[in-house]
Amino acid sequence: MLGNLPEESTSFVGRDWELFRLDRALVRHRLITLVGSGGVGKSRLALRAAREAVDVFPDGVAWAELSPLHGDRLLVATVSEACDLSDHTPRMPVDALCEWLTDKQLLLVLDSCEHLIAPCRALLGDLLTAAPGLNVLATSRQPLDMESERLFEVAPLPPEGPDAVELFRQRVAAALPLDEQRPRAGDAPAAGRPTDAGNAGTPDLAPQETAGVVSPSAAPEGHPPSGAPGSAAAWICRRLEGIPLALELAAAQAGRTSVQEIAGRLTSRFDVLQADDTVPVQPERHRTMRTTIGWSHELCSPRERLLWARLTVFRAEFDEESVRAVCTGGPLDDEDIGPLLDRLVAVSVIRVVRGPGGAGIRYRMLDTIREYGASWLSALGEERAAADRHASHCLDFARQAHDGWLGPEQAHWYRRVGEAHTDLCTALDHLLTVSPAGAVRLVGLVGFFWSCCGHLHEARDYLEQALLVHREDGPDRTRGLWTLGVTVTLQGEYDTARGISEACTRSARHDREMGDGSEGILAAAYLSGLIALLTGRPLAADLIAGHALDEVAGGPFASANSLRCHLVQVFALTGLGRLTEARERALTLRRSCVDLGESWTRAYLDYQLSLIALFAGDPLGAAGYARAMLEGKQGIGDSFGIALGLDLLAAAMAAGGDGEHAGLVYGTGQAFWSTVGHPQRGTPELHAVRQECERAARAGIGDSAYETAFHRGATMSPDAGLKEALVPRPGSGPTDRG
Repeated sequence: MLGNLPEESTSFVGRDWELFRLDRALVRHRLITLVGSGGVGKSRLALRAAREAVDVFPDGVAWAELSPLHGDRLLVATVSEACDLSDHTPRMPVDALCEWLTDKQLLLVLDSCEHLIAPCRALLGDLLTAAPGLNVLATSRQPLDMESERLFEVAPLPPEGPDAVELFRQRVAAALPLDEQRPRAGDAPAAGRPTDAGNAGTPDLAPQETAGVVSPSAAPEGHPPSGAPGSAAAWICRRLEGIPLALELAAAQAGRTSVQEIAGRLTSRFDVLQADDTVPVQPERHRTMRTTIGWSHELCSPRERLLWARLTVFRAEFDEESVRAVCTGGPLDDEDIGPLLDRLVAVSVIRVVRGPGGAGIRYRMLDTIREYGASWLSALGEERAAADRHASHCLDFARQAHDGWLGPEQAHWYRRVGEAHTDLCTALDHLLTVSPAGAVRLVGLVGFFWSCCGHLHEARDYLEQALLVHREDGPDRTRGLWTLGVTVTLQGEYDTARGISEACTRSARHDREMGDGSEGILAAAYLSGLIALLTGRPLAADLIAGHALDEVAGGPFASANSLRCHLVQVFALTGLGRLTEARERALTLRRSCVDLGESWTRAYLDYQLSLIALFAGDPLGAAGYARAMLEGKQGIGDSFGIALGLDLLAAAMAAGGDGEHAGLVYGTGQAFWSTVGHPQRGTPELHAVRQECERAARAGIGDSAYETAFHRGATMSPDAGLKEALVPRPGSGPTDRG
């Protein structure tokens, strides 16, 4: 079951009536759009409604945040990732997504559609037609204009009601120094949710009907009261029309001044804006929000404003290291960045996002605030410079990841490249326009990471476009051709891959003749050998890899491509039936991988050792190596490798006489094969093993019992099935793994 929902970093206040209406509507209408102005709380309402709906939809909830997307290039990829689809086929991505969702019963949440109205409308038209069990909850500043759409207008919190004051009070308390954060006597509990019984006659949403509309009181005239903070807080809530983001920005100033002073400063700001009719902002709610952001901007120091503007170049979450690399210069020194980030967090310009377990602090900026900062970046004339620095940082980051692939931080780099995906694509879009050579270099450096993490379509698209616009020979082009060849091979287009492989080999030979080293020779040999293995030509794979290794001096761990060529030879020896030699070489390489902390190659060596153990009649040993492979592939998020490992583990269980668990693990493997869009694949020798062991499992427990176990594995969530598969069965203790 899906449930990839963002964490709620702050408390949720009010909206009981809206949530009640949404609870009822989500199960009755297939497309609901929460519409409202920026800062009104659409995303928070959608997130809370989605959390309450997780158990309503059998396949759970998929959350796709669209605000980081600049254009529609990554729209389908973002939605696919939210739905746990990492398609490895050459099909059109939207076709793969439609097929994946056909039999699903889930709620898809598309957050922040306003800048992608037409693409979202087209995508949802396809998805809702192909997947009858799909329901969609969207948030947008304007309707999607679809026939089946039900609109739910999200208004501010009632300015005169208790929820706006409670939200402001909680945010003020959070902004105060720790020694001043004390609960206040007399705080009223939040109002209870309406019950179905008490509202059985509530009318449901109708097409194009708006719900939850509140007519706020007119903005207060004159100056705020000078009495108790509670009176000032109530005045602020009325002045800001109950708009949640505006209230949060105002409350964030409590760390610097009193509530009464906040009210006074707001009055001055609004008086100035109301006297200036040269730039009207309509409707009034939009004007109030923009005025509040402008007021917060004025209260920032010049360096805080500059950092605010420069941070808008990041499209997704960012960390302090990236900010130092991209945003320093001029009046912003490196040592200023940490304190300035703390200040922008304190005044709610950016928000802290913590990784699993509280580690890895990152930051994000809300769309409405980013838009304001981006306008200042443009006014400063720094847009191009900021984009150049951002792209340069992404290139440096990609180089570090590439250089760190063969080492103990390999899994760490896979995770970081995955987290940086949106910003890497943003940098590529910029480089394709201003520096095609830089685009070839960047996508060549990260493409292999992407090929293992389900971003095959993006890798292929960017590689083909970059190589088309930049045709200059050199190591970067060779690496780009190599990465493209690997990507196309993993998509199963072997004929196309052979042509790319030949071009890569020619490019590598040219590089060597020009004195640019021999690394491309090994890369080209790995690609050619991989294609040979997957098309049933192990002898050719062995010869190709062997010739390249003879030509280029150095041991297996001299470079990543050298190690990959040695891995090709191990696969080839197994395919040729030279099992003793294959096992010895695999064990030798595996021991060095363990010493080095390398996991990608080690996992595929475990794959070979498991297969060899099966051929040798050692099902317990085969199961042990298969689980080791799964742990390695799980660490880098390689769904394709996990699917291969599950098939091997199931075969080992079947060979060991445990037909029931073999069926369950085969079913789990089928679920993972579905996530990559392929039927079962792998080297040809695995196909025969699968068939033989599945027949043994069926014979051992009977077709009916096997089908029951298989169905259970295929229908549980892939992650839950993998977790269960990784638990050793009684009698399948540790084996000698070299």
